[in-house]
Amino acid sequence: MPSAAERTRTLVQSTCSAVLLVPGLDSLRPDQLMPDARTVDTDGDVLLAFAADSPVVRAATHAQADELAAVLEVTDVAPVSVPHRIRGRAWVSGWLTRLPHGADPGRATLRLEVGEAFVDDLWGAEPVEADEFAAAVPDPLSEHEAELLQHLHSAHSAEVGMLRSLLGERSGGTAAVPVGVDRFGLRVRFTGVNCFDARFDFPEPVRDVGELRRAMHALFDAASR
Repeated sequence: MPSAAERTRTLVQSTCSAVLLVPGLDSLRPDQLMPDARTVDTDGDVLLAFAADSPVVRAATHAQADELAAVLEVTDVAPVSVPHRIRGRAWVSGWLTRLPHGADPGRATLRLEVGEAFVDDLWGAEPVEADEFAAAVPDPLSEHEAELLQHLHSAHSAEVGMLRSLLGERSGGTAAVPVGVDRFGLRVRFTGVNCFDARFDFPEPVRDVGELRRAMHALFDAASR
């Protein structure tokens, strides 16, 4: 299974919605706290892009001795329609500073030096140390996960439903919806009177979409036998 650090890093570098929580800015609208872009640099710090005149940038610019604490909260929502659609959240806390002016005077980049993180998702709730976060690598499928799940749901719903045959006695549920895919396997939510998730592990971790296709065909073949 993916480590807590990998799951956190994947969420931070994904397109999931995120807000930057800064003490003293609680009255701002959520959209004023949403970075326009985010990435992680080679040191494991989170870089956040904001409009240069945003309240968050002003607060970071005037912070004394680089001691402005902040928390980046990322919310992961399943890209398919399914009950209990929020798949997880991650919180990355640390200290916020403004980087020197870039080429665009209307934009500003803030650095969140990571102190610690925490993830609460379909795998469970776990803390993440800063060095673990810095060393982690995002899941290789995360960039394509939304379109992959939507394609599975719309074009291969019958095959996904057949996976219930691999569950033995725990094969209830009326509908089968793919709610997550990563390099280790596929997660399907079976809905109905009893709603539950089931993981279908690949024979070995996949490294790209091509290997994922072969792994999915192997799962479907096993379910059809």
